[in-house]
Amino acid sequence: MRAAVVVFPGSNCDRDLAVAFEQAGFDVSMVWHKDSKLPEGIDIVGVPGGFSYGDYLRCGAIAAQSPICQAVVEHANRGGYALGVCNGFQILTETGILPGALLRNAGLKYICRTVDLKVETTSSVFTEGYSAGDVIGIPIAHHDGNYYADADTVAALKDQDRVAFSYVDNPNGSVADIAGILSENRRVLGMMPHPERAADEGHGGTDGTAVFRALTGIVATA
Repeated sequence: MRAAVVVFPGSNCDRDLAVAFEQAGFDVSMVWHKDSKLPEGIDIVGVPGGFSYGDYLRCGAIAAQSPICQAVVEHANRGGYALGVCNGFQILTETGILPGALLRNAGLKYICRTVDLKVETTSSVFTEGYSAGDVIGIPIAHHDGNYYADADTVAALKDQDRVAFSYVDNPNGSVADIAGILSENRRVLGMMPHPERAADEGHGGTDGTAVFRALTGIVATA
């Protein structure tokens, strides 16, 4: 199984994401944002957290115009798997792979702590390692993590069982307490909390490991 982790100027969680993939059994390639193609045979693309381009315009907006993002869009359109975490989630919305947008936190402050997430669906490879209704502890670290979508989009996400995770105690004002969503084909997950920071007991917990482990069996037979 092969994973690619995209690196932008300002990425600071790229190594964390690569290590989480490696511990789940993936061979990982780091891909620079100016590359126009993904390596051959990539099963899943990881778009990590950080502050791409310093977030000078709107979080993820400049990164979404990078050459590699067109390759990520093409990968997703072919049915490839992708995981966007924090700034990676912002980038996936800016490319149009996922609906909605990420706004400034409701309290206008940067938040860095572990929060409780409720697993809303197990009908995806990213969440099938949990049970519906499970509450897991996953770190957040963001200033612009307030997920917004219009009422029709939120209704569609709920009706189609595409809300992957919700906040138990909403820290940032996200609409409908949404913390993570799935694409229509359920092969792309975008989430603000950092599962890669909860994938090693030495770092304080392993509640995020299931996001990565189930992928190995799926992509090996896809």
